[in-house]
Amino acid sequence: MVEGTSLENWRSGNRSVGSNPTSSAVILSPFQQQVDKEKFQVFLFVCPGNMPFSFAVHPWFVVNKQGVISRWEVLFTDVPTKTNWGHLYLNRFPPFQGIEVIHFSQKYFWKAKLFAKIEGQEAKQMADFIENSQTLYPFRDTYALRGPNSNTYAQWILNKFPEMKVELPWNSFGKSYHKK
Repeated sequence: MVEGTSLENWRSGNRSVGSNPTSSAVILSPFQQQVDKEKFQVFLFVCPGNMPFSFAVHPWFVVNKQGVISRWEVLFTDVPTKTNWGHLYLNRFPPFQGIEVIHFSQKYFWKAKLFAKIEGQEAKQMADFIENSQTLYPFRDTYALRGPNSNTYAQWILNKFPEMKVELPWNSFGKSYHKK
């Protein structure tokens, strides 16, 4: 099982996996108010892609397992860390923040848009699946602009959980990628 971090840790700036809160919480995003510590929830967010590909969307999942928050996504970068498996990342960015406007620039970030949300038993099953995706996702070590990419990953998860009842937008390039 992969550990997340509490919402208080994200708010306080202490974002290490499994860490304890170190300071008083400050609300950083209106989306944090939708997190219910009593529930299992999965949120799907989107933002524009990095420049010059900002015409496309970048999706990611935020998992809430009764107050333990984690962010899962596929990124162009595959710099080895303790919390990535190839291009699949856990908590690379704060859960409710978009990716960088300009790749590798840590100064400007796109605004996140909540695209879908699911709660309850379906969310628990989906959260468990997402947390195991580092061993299950078949394209974690491959990335291409036309797929597989972040949209391929999001669509792969959505295909396993049609009860989320969401379809990625037309500009989710790579969502229809299939291994040849």
